[in-house]
Amino acid sequence: MSDSKVLSEKAKPRGKFPHVKIAGPFIFVSGTSSRRSDNTFEGVEVDELGTTHLDIRIQTKAVIENIRDILKSVGADLENIVDITTFLVNMNDFGGYNEVYGEFFDYTGPTRTTVAVHQLPHPHLLIEIKATAYLPNT
Repeated sequence: MSDSKVLSEKAKPRGKFPHVKIAGPFIFVSGTSSRRSDNTFEGVEVDELGTTHLDIRIQTKAVIENIRDILKSVGADLENIVDITTFLVNMNDFGGYNEVYGEFFDYTGPTRTTVAVHQLPHPHLLIEIKATAYLPNT
């Protein structure tokens, strides 16, 4: 079985790719950010002077919750994730990211790779995560 989905309740992908693809018992979640369906971002505040404050903790939580929503749309959840790749714009954010990540996963959770990247598709994004999950009997 192979199936791809673009979820109408999530932010539309910024390219021609699905939010999620199922291939046999494996579920592949495309790189996910803190972007909301209305194209605003969790973890971004702009004050009256135009100064932008970006919060890695809020963005990390929103990304993981977005991934959870995507997985639920295909009958899975966070505990089905077997591998995560995280892209951080700045490794100085690793501590805050790691702290929030630990609220969702522990040593029995998915394998993980975290890399620094030059930039992500929007200047307000500090983090993007892609995930692979396994759902037996699909």
